[in-house]
Amino acid sequence: MRNNIIKLSLLSSLLFLGYGCGDDFLDDPIKEGTETLSSVQLEEAIAIDPEVTNALMTGVYSLTFQTETGGTGGHDDFGQKAYDIFGDMLSGDMALSQSVYGWYRASITEFQGPSDFTFLDNYQVWRYYYRIIRACNQVIDGLGGMDVIPESDENKYIMGQAKTLRAHSYFYLTQFFQKEYNPSELILPIYRNSTEKNGPKVSAEEIYTLIEGDLKDAITLLEGFNRSNKTEINQDIAHAVYAYVLAAKGEYGDAYTHAAAVVNGGAYTLMQGGELTGGFNNLATSGWMWGVDLNTEIGLGLISWWGQMDYYSYSYPAFGDFKSIDQSLFDAIPADDVRKGQFFNNTSFGEHLMPLFKFYDENRQRYGASQTVQADYVYMRVAEMHLLAAEAAAKSGAEGTAKTMLKNFVATRVPDASYIDALGGQSLLDEIYLQTRIELWGEGKSYLAMKRNKATITRGSNHLSFVGVPIQYNDERLTFEIPESEIQNNPFVSDQNQ
Repeated sequence: MRNNIIKLSLLSSLLFLGYGCGDDFLDDPIKEGTETLSSVQLEEAIAIDPEVTNALMTGVYSLTFQTETGGTGGHDDFGQKAYDIFGDMLSGDMALSQSVYGWYRASITEFQGPSDFTFLDNYQVWRYYYRIIRACNQVIDGLGGMDVIPESDENKYIMGQAKTLRAHSYFYLTQFFQKEYNPSELILPIYRNSTEKNGPKVSAEEIYTLIEGDLKDAITLLEGFNRSNKTEINQDIAHAVYAYVLAAKGEYGDAYTHAAAVVNGGAYTLMQGGELTGGFNNLATSGWMWGVDLNTEIGLGLISWWGQMDYYSYSYPAFGDFKSIDQSLFDAIPADDVRKGQFFNNTSFGEHLMPLFKFYDENRQRYGASQTVQADYVYMRVAEMHLLAAEAAAKSGAEGTAKTMLKNFVATRVPDASYIDALGGQSLLDEIYLQTRIELWGEGKSYLAMKRNKATITRGSNHLSFVGVPIQYNDERLTFEIPESEIQNNPFVSDQNQ
């Protein structure tokens, strides 16, 4: 019996890796059937062999970087980093400055996707995050359910990881599918376990209640967890996600507490000096909190974040599809700021301002030394928490704390940060927002910052569309629509949309 259970468990883990090819998992994102193990089977397997939970959680993590996890087979469908690009482009900070292949032009940079629920971009974002949620729910159910505290430390840590990743996925859904935080607005279906099917949209308040409950639990469950690698979520990641969630709701005092917990914990150091132009390609970098160590066995190639972003990989930029920093944002970076050097600025090349010195394969060979990606993915850096803590402090009235944190941070990027002493009120908030956009360019955080700061974006001269047009953070064109397939296959959502 034991061998049979283990085989089934391994099969379930493989299904987490591979169920990106069938449309039925979008139509019913928590489909129950012969494809996966039941929660009872999982509990039995875990009771016999605790390593089953590790295998299952590894399978869940793999979804964050596997291709086709959004169910489209498109070259912009490769896990979390795909939606980092979506967000950066929608925010306007990333310019599609030259388009040869058109993966993003009409649907994202010209807003046709978020304006039309039949476009696959809506389907892709929806499917990816609900797939992560479903996988996390299976792990949680296998450990006894979301109200259970596992007995062993090992299973507590797995539960904490699964709850954090579920919360992270629901949070991104709220950001991509709601224009701004409105607790009473019905926005998304909610699934708390792997047996629930086709639910109606519930209020943002109900979604956030689940998110916050998950993160509170995770912070407790992950106490004492020493992870084996940065692909795994630890307590710091739970604090960081919680800080983002609270800031999105406008609860800045508590957001500061969680962001500052990461900063003051001292486990990570800010990237400085040569690291800031060193390629952002190594998970071992001290300032990286969470990411993926990619290698030849994983086998990513053109269909990857590197394939869309890096001139020095086998990639679209190498063949003329350029993703650049917005011209106006580049112009706002001081000449003596080390981060100015992250971008290629050469008039003979058309000043496309590509990140040739921020993100690159270490071989620095156009078209790539290999067609297989080996440079790593970053999901989160400690710099985010320095800046978010400063923002939250300023917005909660602690300007002295905010200025100290911001000044200490900026002093690692420019020779003289004393100008921050004179800032206050809106000028201080504007500077924190600017520093966030500069520091985290291309890392998928500009969209979140745009919504938190209720910004109006105006695209610079190197965009291919909507140049100079003011667009508010809550414009319909910046928020995705519930996809056509969900409306067709979920009768509860269909009724609500009528």
